[in-house]
Parts: sequence; C-alpha cells; structure tokens
Amino acid sequence: MLEKKQKIEYEKVVLVGVIYPQQDEDLLQEYLNELAFLAETAGGEVLKRFQQKLNKPNPKTFIGSGKIEEIRALIKENEIGAAIFDDELSPAQQKNIEKHLKCKVVDRTYLILDIFAQRATTSYARTQVELAQYEYLLPRLVGLWTHLERQRGGIGMRGPGETEIETDRRIVRDKIALLKKKLEKIDKQMGVQRGNRGSLVRVALVGYTNVGKSSLMNGLSKSEVFAENKLFATLDTTVRKVVIRNLPFLLTDTVGFIRKLPTQLIESFKSTLDEVREADLLVHVIDISHPNFEEHKASVEKTLTEIKCDEKPTIIVFNKIDIYQAVEHDETDLLEERQSKHFTIEEWKRTWMNKHGNHQVVFISATEKENFEELRHKIYDHVRSINLSRYPYNNFLYPEYDAYLPSEDTDKES
Repeated sequence: MLEKKQKIEYEKVVLVGVIYPQQDEDLLQEYLNELAFLAETAGGEVLKRFQQKLNKPNPKTFIGSGKIEEIRALIKENEIGAAIFDDELSPAQQKNIEKHLKCKVVDRTYLILDIFAQRATTSYARTQVELAQYEYLLPRLVGLWTHLERQRGGIGMRGPGETEIETDRRIVRDKIALLKKKLEKIDKQMGVQRGNRGSLVRVALVGYTNVGKSSLMNGLSKSEVFAENKLFATLDTTVRKVVIRNLPFLLTDTVGFIRKLPTQLIESFKSTLDEVREADLLVHVIDISHPNFEEHKASVEKTLTEIKCDEKPTIIVFNKIDIYQAVEHDETDLLEERQSKHFTIEEWKRTWMNKHGNHQVVFISATEKENFEELRHKIYDHVRSINLSRYPYNNFLYPEYDAYLPSEDTDKES
C-alpha cells in the first residue's frame, strides 16, 4: 500500500547579515547563501535578506534601530515566523530583538543545532544534539521561555522545551550533567568498539557538509549510506570494511564540517571527532563545483588543526567534476567556460588545484564513478604503505607478490 505524501509546510523567515570592515559584500552574500540553505534544510522559506554595514555589532540589538524597524515592518506585513541572524547573538541581544520584532529570533548557531535535532536518528546522536541544545539554552533562559509544556513550534523550537524561570536553571543544569554522564558511558563503549576493530588501517572521509562524502562512501564500499542534497544529511558515524585488491581497511564517513561550527557541537560530537583523530589516513573531500570551495577547504583544515589532525597523511579529493563550470578566464586554470564533462583528467591535473604540497590530489565524480580507479589506487598505496610499516614481515604485502594479485579491484563490504 502506497503511503500518502505529507504536505510540507514551510515557515516564512527573513535572513539578517552584517558587513564588517574586514569583509566585502560578496563574502556576506556567500554567507547568506549558506544561511538560506541552512534555513531551507530546517524547513524555512526565505522571503527576504537584510544586510547592514557596521564597524561592530550593536551591544543591545546587534543591528541599528533603523534596520530593526525595517525588518519589523516586513515581518508584521507578511506574518513571518522567524528572523535568522548569520552571527551568534548574545542572550541579551536575542531578548531585545524579540521584543522589537515580535517574532522568534534564531541565530546561526541554534539554526545548526535545530537541523541536527531533525537529522539525529540514533539514540547516541539525539543525546549529543540534546546536550548541545541545553548548553546553548542555559544562558538564554531568562525572558526566553515561559513554560516547558507550552513549546512553540517551527525553526529553532525543536529543543528541550520550556519551564518556569525560577526552576528551569536547576532543571537544565541537572539535565546537562545527566546527558554528559550518558555520553561518557557511550564514549567508552565507542572506544571499546574502535579497539575491537583490530589492527586494520582506518581511513576517514572528512570535508565540508554536502560535498558528497556519503556518495563517495557508497561508491567505495558498495553500501547504501543515506545521501541527500541537504546540509548535514547524515550525523551518525558510519564504518564499513572495504577491500581493495588484497588489502582490507576500515572506511569511516563522518559528520560534515561548516563555517562557524557551534562550540557546543564540537564538544558533544567528541566521539565523531575521535574517529578522525584515530584515523591513519584522511580523505578530504571537496565540492569543486561550489564557487567558494577554497574557503570551505580552509574551514575544514582549520577544524583539523584545532583537533590536531592536520599532520595526518591526507588525500585531497575534488568531487563533482561533472557539474563544475569555470567562470574565470585564467591562464593557470581551465580556459573556457564550459561544463567539466568536456575536461579530461589530464586537463584537471594541469590546474593549480593539483598542487597541494605533500598531499596527493584526485579529481572524481562520486555519482558518476568517474576516475574512481585512480582514487582506489592512491588509497591502496597508502594503506599498503601503512601495513608495511606495521608488519614488515608479512610477505604478501611485498612488491614481488603483486603479480599474483587480481588485475581488477574487488571491493566488498562486510
């Protein structure tokens, strides 16, 4: 029996961003484009974007009083449900803005937390998200909520709920302590699981959100990891055993990174980051079709540096070459404005993108399986090298035995 498709109701929202002296308007538009994608992922319909040039945020209302009035008029006229700010707001700013606008006010941090709340499917992921939400809400309790049992709906309201002011701080603190203990227990279990995986080499897929890590995971492991063209489509870490030629290894798909990643999530998703820390090889996936892929790459590298994983062996994988379009005419880059299906892999290798220091670079399309053989070969070489350094007396790994290996890669999942 076919299920009836539920009618999706989108909440009307407006976006608010600030242009600071150290950035230009183009950069803000990129931030707002990403914020719009986040809002749509959370179930919002963006009606308008507001922006204002400021030397520094207003300590009371973040933006100027004139801009507040302009936003308030549009909200009143169009019955808009929420105003979403691209930067994190202080508790006082959020309270004051809500008083002026008479609607929900959500900042980028809690919007990301809200998406995580939607996407979390396992008990572990839900616990991580709930902890991050409570830690975010704790300093914002006064004036923000009235009662837990009267929870508002929509974007930014999928959190723990509301309670009376005089008791909510104690309740939330107790809940945070309980969730931390629960996560500590789960983290120990996850650590034991990682230890029980034996001596297999661990390869972790890392990258900005929505760059195609899950699609690449499916292509390499021949599994069916959930993949969708939305931000944070998967939150739970997925591990698969993959065999390339004669070598087995563990391939891990991790949660995507993003600019201005909330600090609450970095702490609560500690086990996900542990998968990256304990990996022997990183495969950094980059969406080359995105106009700001260089900034995305830098954001991921910054996070890797923060968790002390920037020195790990890394393969740079430029994904989505099938939908790339060159928009700049640069002698050092691809010269014509045309779709990448007309580019050969050799043309890609002649670009500046092929030069990343000691890191090897591969250009692929995960959905079209284009140039997968070269990627498999590079992963195989790395895994083989790591195995040789660990087990130098395993003769089957030595070069002279390559003649007995199959002529084609035989990947399989267990």
